[in-house]
Amino acid sequence: MAMLEIRNLQKRFGEKEVLKDLNLSVPEGAVFGFIGRNGAGKTTTMKTVLGLLKADAGEIYVNGEKVVYGQTATNHYIGYLPDVPEFYSFMNAPEYLRFCGEITGMDSAKIKTRSAELLKLVGLEGEKHRIKGFSRGMKQRLGIAQALLNSPKLLICDEPTSALDPVGRKEILDILQQVKEQTTVLFSTHILSDVERISTDIAFLKDGKIAVQGTLAEVRGQNRAEEYILETVSEEGTKRLCTQFSMVKPVGQTQVSFSGSDEVLFQVLSFLTEQKIPVLKLERQEPTLESMFMEVLEG
Repeated sequence: MAMLEIRNLQKRFGEKEVLKDLNLSVPEGAVFGFIGRNGAGKTTTMKTVLGLLKADAGEIYVNGEKVVYGQTATNHYIGYLPDVPEFYSFMNAPEYLRFCGEITGMDSAKIKTRSAELLKLVGLEGEKHRIKGFSRGMKQRLGIAQALLNSPKLLICDEPTSALDPVGRKEILDILQQVKEQTTVLFSTHILSDVERISTDIAFLKDGKIAVQGTLAEVRGQNRAEEYILETVSEEGTKRLCTQFSMVKPVGQTQVSFSGSDEVLFQVLSFLTEQKIPVLKLERQEPTLESMFMEVLEG
């Protein structure tokens, strides 16, 4: 079953068409990486799912129920972390979660129990300082706790690791990986290594449409070009290869990388043989999301 289903979604701002018959299906239990350049329409898509923006055309279903603009009936299935979450900075973390629970109608006992569970999950257990003193990473972690407070079926995170240092990014990714046992996760990003680390399913957004979608393994299998690392015995051999072939890029003094078909590989090896350039190593590499993303953008 799809936890989120988007069919033929269209959205225009003035003369700019942002979403063009976008179709997206997020399976229940997935950690779904929603990938696109900055400004590609990821946030617009998410705000339309939340009913905060009115679609020009198309339909959206969350847990089988249709999303209607201006109504929040489907939002009780959703927890949402915006790219820059806002808080009452004079509160501390437990006070803020208690406030959020009260305004959503949770009973006090459940608020206390659930808040304790979530603060432990996000590494803020025992944190008594006011939110105004929190780092960006701490605020993101508190935002995830707030989004999970009502045990949503779908957690939507808009660029959750943006502007974080490597330690902060790791903390957020670890949390998202843990909560997949509790909820379906949809997170947008332009940081492809984050997607590779935790996603089960991905989609590439290009020109207002989904260009590629599937499990991580399926998308890797769609990559048409093989990738190789080749090492020669000398820096001179590396330079001659890079001069001869535009697709060959240096990755070290004696190593190069390139991608292409079997024919490209044959051309490179033939050149090495003709020029009597000794090869120390030739390895086929697993295609990276970065190479696949660039292929989609350039295709």
